[in-house]
Amino acid sequence: MKIYIHHKSPIPDSYRAARVSSLFNVEGAADFTLSGEAPINERDWQIGLIVGPSGTGKSSVARKMFRRNRVRVNGRWPASTPIIEAIAPEGDFDGVTAALSAVGLGSVPSWMRAYNHLSTGEKFRADLARILCERPKLAVLDEFTSTIDRRVATIAASAFAKSWRRGPGQFVGATCHYDVIDWLQPDWIFDTRNAEFSWRRLRRAPAISVDIFQTNWRYWPHFEPHHYLKLPHMIAATCYVGFVGDDPVVHLGVSTRPGMKEARACRLVVMPEWQGAGIGMRFLNEVCALWRRGVNRYDKPMPTLFHTSHPGLAAGLRRDPKWAQISATLFGGRKGPSLASLKRSMGDKAGGGFGGHFRAVQGFRYVEDRADG
Repeated sequence: MKIYIHHKSPIPDSYRAARVSSLFNVEGAADFTLSGEAPINERDWQIGLIVGPSGTGKSSVARKMFRRNRVRVNGRWPASTPIIEAIAPEGDFDGVTAALSAVGLGSVPSWMRAYNHLSTGEKFRADLARILCERPKLAVLDEFTSTIDRRVATIAASAFAKSWRRGPGQFVGATCHYDVIDWLQPDWIFDTRNAEFSWRRLRRAPAISVDIFQTNWRYWPHFEPHHYLKLPHMIAATCYVGFVGDDPVVHLGVSTRPGMKEARACRLVVMPEWQGAGIGMRFLNEVCALWRRGVNRYDKPMPTLFHTSHPGLAAGLRRDPKWAQISATLFGGRKGPSLASLKRSMGDKAGGGFGGHFRAVQGFRYVEDRADG
């Protein structure tokens, strides 16, 4: 495919234009011209990237290659409809929640907000989730990651690429940021700095090193706003926090069940800017592996139970061979007996008890340590 772009921009007959032309020796016109080749039909591909500094013709190249009506900055969203309702309204609920989780928008409270009430980073992830659910044969997204924090951009690009490659269709992003290349792993790149096209081989996305520390509830206030339930601290729990550099990015609490034969893990939270990178599941598996080997304050090996209402997390646990599903309830038990039990152990400090809700809860048991394989 040959690409030739010529945007005419004659110098206007005005005082300021004439003065600038005289001062900087600009003659004739200020036209923009770009020419190159993009042989995208020579191979099969799923993801492409048009990249280059601002003003070098990325949007024009995208429109030339894929026609104007296929290029969009973002989709149109209903003004007051929560995004969980606005994305694929006739589609499967689990598919929508899976898409939101896949691109890193796993914070349940965000699902209940209208698009206009989301942050810039959340809007970007919502746009990606919508593209995943709609699955067009060709999707071209201009200003790809251009308006968001670079950490969010790289993690979201990696998460989207992994999900997009699981199905059919072609996706092309246009961006001024080169840092997404290693994370998006496109099959081809058109660089508008020099109008050069190149095919790429797929590589692994950059590794993220997470240091795990055993601690108490001191870091929980940092994570609590992003947890979908508001509950008191787990009794006699040991907390674990994962750090990337100096930043706390993931949290988990672990306590024991009566009889000291099993552990129970709760309060798994990944900070929004890190969602979609796969940190949560790896962190959960690593902590559960430690307890399975007896690396805990009791020096006693124990399997770990984990319960969640999050559909995306439940689906991920079902896919992971290290976990076995052991329960699925559609609603909680009676709240009264729970409150009475808490009052016997805590007195007047007891909260409102547990149960009495219609929240579906799925239970899993960690059954395999990576060292066993």
